[in-house]
Amino acid sequence: MIKIKIPHKVIVRAPGLLPMLYTLKELSSSLGLPYNTLRGWLSAGAPSEKDDQGRVWINGELFAAWVKNQKPVKTKGNMARDEGYCLRCNQKILIQNPEIQTVKGNLKRLRGPCPVCGGIVNRGIRDA
Repeated sequence: MIKIKIPHKVIVRAPGLLPMLYTLKELSSSLGLPYNTLRGWLSAGAPSEKDDQGRVWINGELFAAWVKNQKPVKTKGNMARDEGYCLRCNQKILIQNPEIQTVKGNLKRLRGPCPVCGGIVNRGIRDA
C-alpha cells in the first residue's frame, strides 16, 4: 500500500461522506479536489468498484476509512538529544552529522540534514 499525502480539507470533509456510491465527479466536487487527483488515488489503492459498463463508483464510508488510514502516525514522547522533528516529513528523525550553534546564553541550536528528505532540521537545546 502506497502512503500518499492527503490535503487537510479532505481529512476534514471525508468523515462527512454518506454511505452511498459516488462517481469520481461527485466525489471530487464534495471534497473540493481535482478529478485527476482522485483518479491518481485510485491507482494508489483508494477503494472503488466498477459496474458492468466500466463506470467507477466509490463507497463514501470506505473512502473515509481509507483517508483516515493515510494519515501519518504521530510519534509521542520525549526526543533523544540527537533527534529532531522534520517539518517536511512530519516525523521524528535522527539528525545526521549534527552541528551545535550557540544562539544566546545557554540556548543552543542543533542543526543537520534529515536522512529521509534531505531538508534541514533545527532543534533548540539547552545546556544545563
